[in-house]
Amino acid sequence: MLTLIVPGLIWTRQALADLTFDLPLPAFTTLLGRGRLRHLPPADTTAYLAAAGGLATPLPAAALRRLALRGESDDNAWLCLDPVRLRFAERSMIVDDPRSLQLSAEESATLAASLAPGFASFGRIDVLSPDKWNLRLNADAPAFAPLSEAAGRIAAPLPGGAAYAPWRQALSEAQILLHDHPLNKAREAAGKPAMNSLWPWGGGRLPAHGASRHDALWSGDPVAAGVARLLGISHAELPAGFVASTARHPLAIHEAMESPARGADAIAWRDALEAFEAGWLAPALAALRSGRLDGLCLLAPGELGSAELQVSRSDLWKFWRKPRALNELASQ
Repeated sequence: MLTLIVPGLIWTRQALADLTFDLPLPAFTTLLGRGRLRHLPPADTTAYLAAAGGLATPLPAAALRRLALRGESDDNAWLCLDPVRLRFAERSMIVDDPRSLQLSAEESATLAASLAPGFASFGRIDVLSPDKWNLRLNADAPAFAPLSEAAGRIAAPLPGGAAYAPWRQALSEAQILLHDHPLNKAREAAGKPAMNSLWPWGGGRLPAHGASRHDALWSGDPVAAGVARLLGISHAELPAGFVASTARHPLAIHEAMESPARGADAIAWRDALEAFEAGWLAPALAALRSGRLDGLCLLAPGELGSAELQVSRSDLWKFWRKPRALNELASQ
């Protein structure tokens, strides 16, 4: 059984109808028609990832990606404190993905060293990679909005209340420091985006866990890689398309449609959907028919609602079930 988590796949019913009316998607529509489709409550990728590993939510992203990138685990509480660029767009402040900064290792280390004193009361900054910073916490931190929910969208202010007051002050002071930082001035002079803020999220300690029903996890996300390492199952980057595998129950996270959906980029989303059809669903359907694959489970998390599509080899014999349009994935 191959399980595919596909964030960004679900829009509203009308939007899906408008976006896909002229796309030839024979494999997808066949699988939708022959399989068993369930509409589920809103969810995100991490909820399905946690469920697959028997882990509690929210996942402690900072501790998990440290486990993946450093191979280190401890009992400390960690918090993601990622470098970001906040930019104005139509009188709103948008959060850019940290990867868009394209910081070098040297630039990241310099900026982190400058910012470290301002966060010393909370903990110690640890640069995992140029776009992934952690903070080893001196004490538990309040909950923050995940970066995955904020990237590409309007930046929401931190919640009010006493627990967030020192964080609001520290982030405000960090933004002032970054505005005048010589490295940022040099980047702007060179036509590069400036890092002008930090995004705290994903705090917590490595969780207890049970056994997973999956024996392999394919994803480029270091949090997912950390989950695989925690569970003791194999991990690899997501293949370019469906491949025969020795794993009997692999879990794959296909994220190509997530960013276009979040940014309402219809052209990029359609391109990603066509590539998903050709690279994954058409070969998976052929493997089901030939017996090289015994089942397919597609999980589509969404903010308005989610969907689960289960297809077994025996379902393909139900010839009376006609293909279904893609907009039936959406519950509204």
